[in-house]
Amino acid sequence: MSRRRALAAAGAMGLAAPGARAQEGWPARPVQMVVAFPPGGQADVAARPVAAALERVFGQAVPVVNRPGAGGILGSASVARAAPDGHTALMALSSLGVLPESERIMGRAPAYTMEQLVPVARITADPTVLLVPAGAPWRTLDDFVAAARARPGAITYGSAGNYSTLHVAMAMLTGAASIELLHVPFQGGGPALTALLSGTIEALASGPGPALPHVKEGRLRALACWGRERIAGFETVPTFVELGHPEVEFYIWAGVFLPVATPRPVLERWGQALRTACGQDAALRRALEAAGSPLAYQDSEAFSAFVEADTRRLTRAVQRIGRVE
Repeated sequence: MSRRRALAAAGAMGLAAPGARAQEGWPARPVQMVVAFPPGGQADVAARPVAAALERVFGQAVPVVNRPGAGGILGSASVARAAPDGHTALMALSSLGVLPESERIMGRAPAYTMEQLVPVARITADPTVLLVPAGAPWRTLDDFVAAARARPGAITYGSAGNYSTLHVAMAMLTGAASIELLHVPFQGGGPALTALLSGTIEALASGPGPALPHVKEGRLRALACWGRERIAGFETVPTFVELGHPEVEFYIWAGVFLPVATPRPVLERWGQALRTACGQDAALRRALEAAGSPLAYQDSEAFSAFVEADTRRLTRAVQRIGRVE
């Protein structure tokens, strides 16, 4: 089922009387915003200011609940299986569409499928940035690639887990540059970034938001970015496209999803609330910009089309990676 058909199915369910009753006085209690990763990563950076803005719209508490595990599978599956009453939402990353395919590659039944979730709104869409410690000997991408070719498999890089967005981004680079690196998976972008800062790993593809403060403080160095254009806050950092790798382009997006059977009136209430928050809440916009992850809002229809196209592209990348033991 496509995203648009899933949304239509959810709408049809919402026409029934139970759906109408579900909206009366909604929300009548706090609404959870689930993040399937530990605190400090890209999803967390988006979720916290969005939750604060929604509290002002809903008039209810919107706690952010971190449910890490299995590279994002556990938290995402918990929302896919949650009661479809609109009181549990997911702030997901682009890995959401990758994980079911990675499970199939590993010979396991997926813990959830994309058909179980409805895209409600996109919040951010940031290219990843290649980071190394400030004390590393590599000052340019050419330096890094040359070192990797001289010592195949010796340079370590982290990710938020096997087949996570950060893993897929680096796999695009290693394939395009014909280099071999040693992958060290963590349970989220936050722990991976901490490992880079402590010297446990030597490189990382990171969302620009979590990376920016450490680059500004001089603790990390950015060598290149995966965007088609340079990123605000990283204006001196060239893109892989500029550096001769036109196929190396990747974005970490963050967006809100609800269980597919959520009644149409509640879906519409969520859509209206997020449109209001993203369009009118200056504190939300300032928080995202300060984190280096500016607002890139899309409504449900546009986001659904975006997710379909992005999932197809990332699924192909995961299939190229193949089985990871």
